[in-house]
Amino acid sequence: MGKVLSQNKKARHDYFIEEKYECGIALTGTEIKSARQGKINLKDSYAKVVNGEVIVFNMHIAPYEQGNRFNVDSKRPRKLLLHKREIRKLLGYTTQDGLTLVPLSVYLNEKGLAKLELAVAKGKKNYDKRDDIAKKDADRKMQQLMKNR
Repeated sequence: MGKVLSQNKKARHDYFIEEKYECGIALTGTEIKSARQGKINLKDSYAKVVNGEVIVFNMHIAPYEQGNRFNVDSKRPRKLLLHKREIRKLLGYTTQDGLTLVPLSVYLNEKGLAKLELAVAKGKKNYDKRDDIAKKDADRKMQQLMKNR
Protein backbone atom coordinates (compact mmCIF):
# COMPACT_ATOMS: atom_id res chain seq x y z
CA MET A 1 0.00 0.00 0.00
CA GLY A 2 1.33 3.42 -0.94
CA LYS A 3 0.29 6.85 0.33
CA VAL A 4 -2.99 6.64 2.26
CA LEU A 5 -5.38 9.44 1.23
CA SER A 6 -8.30 8.61 3.52
CA GLN A 7 -9.37 5.93 6.00
CA ASN A 8 -12.75 4.84 7.29
CA LYS A 9 -11.85 4.35 10.97
CA LYS A 10 -15.48 3.92 11.96
CA ALA A 11 -15.80 0.84 9.73
CA ARG A 12 -13.41 -1.21 11.87
CA HIS A 13 -15.37 -0.15 14.95
CA ASP A 14 -18.82 -0.94 13.51
CA TYR A 15 -18.05 -4.12 11.52
CA PHE A 16 -16.23 -7.44 11.68
CA ILE A 17 -13.98 -7.50 8.58
CA GLU A 18 -14.36 -10.85 6.81
CA GLU A 19 -12.40 -10.34 3.57
CA LYS A 20 -10.61 -7.45 1.80
CA TYR A 21 -10.31 -6.52 -1.87
CA GLU A 22 -8.18 -3.93 -3.66
CA CYS A 23 -10.04 -2.20 -6.48
CA GLY A 24 -9.55 0.77 -8.74
CA ILE A 25 -11.92 3.75 -8.78
CA ALA A 26 -13.25 5.39 -11.95
CA LEU A 27 -12.58 9.10 -11.29
CA THR A 28 -12.60 12.23 -13.46
CA GLY A 29 -9.49 14.41 -13.81
CA THR A 30 -10.54 17.00 -11.25
CA GLU A 31 -11.58 14.28 -8.78
CA ILE A 32 -8.17 12.60 -8.82
CA LYS A 33 -6.46 15.98 -8.35
CA SER A 34 -8.64 16.69 -5.33
CA ALA A 35 -8.08 13.14 -4.04
CA ARG A 36 -4.29 13.54 -4.27
CA GLN A 37 -4.66 16.56 -1.96
CA GLY A 38 -6.35 14.20 0.53
CA LYS A 39 -9.81 15.73 0.24
CA ILE A 40 -11.71 12.44 0.47
CA ASN A 41 -14.17 11.40 3.17
CA LEU A 42 -15.28 7.76 3.46
CA LYS A 43 -17.57 8.26 6.45
CA ASP A 44 -21.01 6.65 5.89
CA SER A 45 -19.93 5.29 2.49
CA TYR A 46 -20.92 1.84 1.28
CA ALA A 47 -20.79 -0.23 -1.90
CA LYS A 48 -23.38 -2.30 -3.79
CA VAL A 49 -23.39 -4.60 -6.80
CA VAL A 50 -25.69 -2.96 -9.37
CA ASN A 51 -26.21 -4.52 -12.83
CA GLY A 52 -22.97 -6.51 -12.64
CA GLU A 53 -20.91 -3.49 -11.53
CA VAL A 54 -19.71 -2.54 -8.06
CA ILE A 55 -20.67 1.06 -7.23
CA VAL A 56 -19.56 3.03 -4.15
CA PHE A 57 -22.11 5.46 -2.71
CA ASN A 58 -21.71 8.46 -0.34
CA MET A 59 -17.94 8.75 -0.87
CA HIS A 60 -17.30 12.49 -0.67
CA ILE A 61 -14.52 14.00 -2.81
CA ALA A 62 -14.34 17.78 -2.34
CA PRO A 63 -14.50 19.86 -5.55
CA TYR A 64 -11.06 20.79 -6.92
CA GLU A 65 -10.33 24.51 -6.40
CA GLN A 66 -8.96 25.11 -9.90
CA GLY A 67 -11.54 22.76 -11.46
CA ASN A 68 -14.12 25.34 -12.72
CA ARG A 69 -16.78 23.74 -14.98
CA PHE A 70 -15.09 20.31 -15.00
CA ASN A 71 -15.96 19.69 -11.33
CA VAL A 72 -18.62 17.02 -10.80
CA ASP A 73 -21.01 16.32 -7.91
CA SER A 74 -18.93 15.58 -4.81
CA LYS A 75 -21.14 12.66 -3.63
CA ARG A 76 -21.89 11.06 -6.99
CA PRO A 77 -21.87 7.23 -7.18
CA ARG A 78 -18.50 5.99 -8.47
CA LYS A 79 -17.77 2.75 -10.29
CA LEU A 80 -15.20 0.38 -8.78
CA LEU A 81 -12.93 -1.58 -11.09
CA LEU A 82 -12.82 -5.30 -10.33
CA HIS A 83 -12.54 -8.54 -12.29
CA LYS A 84 -15.80 -10.22 -13.23
CA ARG A 85 -15.12 -13.25 -11.00
CA GLU A 86 -14.48 -10.94 -8.02
CA ILE A 87 -17.76 -9.11 -8.69
CA ARG A 88 -19.62 -12.46 -8.81
CA LYS A 89 -18.01 -13.45 -5.51
CA LEU A 90 -19.01 -10.11 -3.91
CA LEU A 91 -22.57 -10.54 -5.21
CA GLY A 92 -22.68 -13.94 -3.51
CA TYR A 93 -21.50 -12.40 -0.24
CA THR A 94 -24.02 -9.56 -0.30
CA THR A 95 -26.96 -11.90 -0.87
CA GLN A 96 -26.10 -13.58 2.46
CA ASP A 97 -27.77 -12.13 5.54
CA GLY A 98 -25.80 -9.55 7.47
CA LEU A 99 -22.90 -9.12 5.03
CA THR A 100 -22.23 -5.76 3.39
CA LEU A 101 -19.51 -4.03 1.35
CA VAL A 102 -17.67 -1.27 3.22
CA PRO A 103 -14.79 0.91 1.91
CA LEU A 104 -11.89 0.88 4.41
CA SER A 105 -9.39 3.24 2.79
CA VAL A 106 -8.37 5.08 -0.37
CA TYR A 107 -4.68 5.20 -1.26
CA LEU A 108 -2.27 5.75 -4.15
CA ASN A 109 -0.31 2.68 -5.22
CA GLU A 110 3.33 2.72 -6.37
CA LYS A 111 2.29 3.75 -9.90
CA GLY A 112 0.25 6.70 -8.57
CA LEU A 113 -3.15 5.14 -9.26
CA ALA A 114 -6.02 5.63 -6.79
CA LYS A 115 -7.08 2.36 -5.19
CA LEU A 116 -9.87 1.61 -2.73
CA GLU A 117 -9.66 -1.13 -0.11
CA LEU A 118 -13.10 -2.74 -0.02
CA ALA A 119 -14.13 -5.10 2.78
CA VAL A 120 -16.83 -7.72 3.06
CA ALA A 121 -18.07 -6.96 6.57
CA LYS A 122 -20.60 -8.16 9.12
CA GLY A 123 -22.22 -5.63 11.46
CA LYS A 124 -21.30 -5.65 15.14
CA LYS A 125 -23.80 -5.58 17.95
CA ASN A 126 -23.41 -3.06 20.79
CA TYR A 127 -22.01 -5.65 23.19
CA ASP A 128 -19.32 -6.58 20.62
CA LYS A 129 -18.28 -2.92 20.41
CA ARG A 130 -18.12 -2.68 24.22
CA ASP A 131 -15.95 -5.83 24.36
CA ASP A 132 -13.54 -4.31 21.81
CA ILE A 133 -13.29 -1.06 23.76
CA ALA A 134 -12.66 -2.94 27.04
CA LYS A 135 -9.96 -5.05 25.35
CA LYS A 136 -8.22 -1.95 23.95
CA ASP A 137 -8.32 -0.27 27.37
CA ALA A 138 -6.80 -3.34 29.01
CA ASP A 139 -4.03 -3.52 26.37
CA ARG A 140 -3.32 0.20 26.80
CA LYS A 141 -3.04 -0.19 30.59
CA MET A 142 -0.72 -3.19 30.21
CA GLN A 143 1.53 -1.26 27.81
CA GLN A 144 1.63 1.68 30.22
CA LEU A 145 2.54 -0.58 33.16
CA MET A 146 5.26 -2.30 31.11
CA LYS A 147 6.64 1.08 30.06
CA ASN A 148 6.76 2.38 33.66
CA ARG A 149 8.66 -0.69 34.97
